[in-house]
This record gives sequence, structure tokens and C-alpha cells, in this order.
Amino acid sequence: MSKPTLTTESGAPVADNQNSATAGVGGPLLIQDQHLLEKLARFNRERIPERVVHARGSGAYGHFEVTDDVTGYTRAAFLDTIGKRTEVFLRFSTVADSLGGADAVRDPRGFALKFYTEEGNYDLVGNNTPVFFIKDPIKFPDFIHSQKRDPFTGRQEADNVWDFWAHAPEATHQITWLMGDRGIPASYRHMNGYGSHTYQWTNAEGEAFFVKYHFKTNQGIRCLSSEQGAELAGKDANSHQTDLLEAIERGVHPSWTLYVQVMPAAEAADYRFNPFDLTKVWPHADYPLQRVGRLVLDRNPDNVFAEVEQAAFSPNNFVPGIGPSPDKMLQGRLFAYADAHRYRLGVNHTQLAVNAPRATTAENYGRDGLMAANGQGRHAKNYEPNSYGGPVQTDQPLAAPFAVNGHTGTHAAPAHTKDDDFFQAGELYRLMSEDEKKRLVANIAGGLSQVTRDDVVEKNLAHFHAADPDYGRRVEEAVRELREG
Repeated sequence: MSKPTLTTESGAPVADNQNSATAGVGGPLLIQDQHLLEKLARFNRERIPERVVHARGSGAYGHFEVTDDVTGYTRAAFLDTIGKRTEVFLRFSTVADSLGGADAVRDPRGFALKFYTEEGNYDLVGNNTPVFFIKDPIKFPDFIHSQKRDPFTGRQEADNVWDFWAHAPEATHQITWLMGDRGIPASYRHMNGYGSHTYQWTNAEGEAFFVKYHFKTNQGIRCLSSEQGAELAGKDANSHQTDLLEAIERGVHPSWTLYVQVMPAAEAADYRFNPFDLTKVWPHADYPLQRVGRLVLDRNPDNVFAEVEQAAFSPNNFVPGIGPSPDKMLQGRLFAYADAHRYRLGVNHTQLAVNAPRATTAENYGRDGLMAANGQGRHAKNYEPNSYGGPVQTDQPLAAPFAVNGHTGTHAAPAHTKDDDFFQAGELYRLMSEDEKKRLVANIAGGLSQVTRDDVVEKNLAHFHAADPDYGRRVEEAVRELREG
């Protein structure tokens, strides 16, 4: 079988790919060697800016199948029929480290899902934890700066990490998750995924519901201790990528069952917790899990850069029947995620194969820009309204408008009855077994004991005491022992 001919970018055949053209034997290189110049110039431009957060990632294609009737809650077409399947792409990631970081580290995991629905792409951007460290997006850049490399030392510093948390008492709940057993998943297949934010569903009658998404792994939860994680990260920095790739290649297709918690919109104002606070959960006793469908991953990407690194998820990519809520962190991310992709990939990143809708065509008046590939035809106009049959608005909102209480300014609205920063962290601690509590305390103390400022240590200890007296006492004793030892 003959091999294809090697060509330049313009399609011309390459005569010699092993030797540069020179001015005679041993002479200087010739600027006319177009193939050499093209190879070097292209090589210099192969990298794009990595994601500021969630840089280290893996992904796979699959499908979502509806198993239960949820049409009473949403009119989203991809959820309207039991048995209906929708193609998906799922990207997993760590949060704090760079593209070259290790997989088996103590860090939240991104769980970003793109549904290629018949009504356009729907992106659900979440984590493997149901809560987060902060509840206001204005804190997000500072939070991420504190968790990443120090500008002077060039490494992650315990002083920075815990200093920020000392000034963010609302982080206590997520810290308890992160420092507990689930802080280092054994693989991407063996962890849950959560939408984390509160979203809105609207049914065909216009009734609105607030929902939270829970993807429960069907492989079972498996986690690593700090010692196991350090050993695995040293042996194979790509451990989670390797596991996902090889499992799918050998036909072991990971799956998750999707459940939702559903809150009628009218109940939100009087709920004992602020239902739009990303640092809080809705107890299942209040809003039980209701099954929706099954997510299966069954195909690896052909090219990691083209399909995983360039995959762009934005939580403002909604479809009819699904929309945002007053969740402040979600509202901030509606802008920030899409803006990050416009910076990294260009304004036309939605035309890339991994990001383009499958069953619909993007019909709008956006034109031109870097790497524009879709001219939309010689008769397509780039203004609206027009007299030439261009696309028109539907006059039907994707979701119902939610009520605004009229409160303005920079401070939070009045709190719900149990809307403090520590109650749910204490509840989580009290649910743990004795062995889980010991590991949690050891993990917290291991980091907090490295902090050099006593006032920062004391502020963090006060948060754990406020969550649960036993929790605070144990952490305080463990930190003292490590610092004195």
C-alpha cells in the first residue's frame, strides 16, 4: 500500500524533509526554503494560552439517555421523551494546577458537560463537589491567585492558601469537603459530578422550578489517601487521563446516573438556607433526588488538543426550558467563561468541531473575526432587521424571569434563617465516621501547620470551632502538635 505524499500547508509536495536547503555543501541556509521556514514558524505557534483555571483536563464523548419523565418541570426538548439519546462531550479537570500538573492531587475536579441537543448546545459547568469556596464572583480572581503559584517564590504557598481562607469564612464547608476523603478521587470514573449552581427549569405551562444537578457515578466512589495520591502522582502524573483513555479503549464505558433536586420557585424566598448560595447544599430530606437519565462515555477524542484543549464550555449556553437563577457565582460565570474562550481561542471558537452545534446551524448576524470559517452564504446579511429572510427572534424566553427583591448595592440581601457560613460544614463533619474525621483533621493540620503567621492560623481555627466544637478542638490540637514538633 502506497503512502500519501508529504506536502506543505499549501498542498505542494515536499522533496526533502530531512535536510535544509543550503548555499552549497556546508553553506548557510537559504531563506527560499519555504518548507523549513513554515515548519519552524508553525512550531513556534503551536501553543495557545492555557486556561487560567481547570488547565489540566481530560475528555470523552458519549451520550445521555432519558430514563424518567421530567416534562412536568422542563420543556427542554432533549429531556422530553423517555429513551431519547443526546450526544455529549464531557471534560474533567483539576482546578489549581497548570497544564503540566499531576492528576492525583488534592483539588476539586471540574465536571463540564456539553449536550449537543436538537435546540442547540447546552453546557452544564460543574465540579465533583456540590459546593464551592466562595459565593460572590468578585472574590474569584483573588481566590484563584491565592491557590496558584506565588509571584515571588514561583510555588504554591500554604501562607497564601490559608490566608485567603482565613478571610473567607464561607469557605469552611468546601474546605471540609476538600480535606476529607473525597479530596483525591482515585480516577475520573470513580467520582460524582454536580452542577453545583442552582439553575431554573420552566415547563410548557410556564411554571418555574429551581434545580440542582447530581451525577452519581455507577462505578462507585473510590478515593486516594494523601500518601497514595503523592505516590501515584510521582509514578504517573497522567494517572487519571490514562485510566479514562484505557477504560474506554477496552470497552469499559463509564457511566453516571443523573438526579435532580427540584424546588418550586415560590418556595425559594422562605427556604431556611439561601437556595442560590454556592457554599450551601439543599438537604435531601427537604428536596429528594429525582432520577432523570443515564450518562455514558464511550468514545475517546482523536486529538487531545483539538477536542479537549479547545473544548469551550459556557454556562450561558442554555436551551428552551433551562435558564439561570439569581445564584451570584453563576451570574458572574455567565460572562467570565465565554470571555475566557474568546481570549484563548478567538471569537469564532464556536465554529470548531468540538464546540459547534450538531443538530442545528448557528444562525445569527455575527461575522468576520480571527479564523472565521462560516460566511453563511452569499445572500446572508449581517444586520437585523432586514428584508431578505434573515433569522428572526422567537419572542419566547428560554426560561421564566425570576423575581428580584429590589435590593441594590454591594451588600448581601437579608439572610435566610440558617444562612450562616458554618452550620452546613458542621453538619458534614458530624456525618463522618471516626476514621473519616481523623483523616480530615490530619489533612487540614498538615497544611495549616505550615502557615507562618499565628493570626492566620487562629482565624482558620475559629472557623472550624464555629462549625463544630469537636472539629475545632481536634484541628487545633493537631496543628499545635505539628508546629511544636
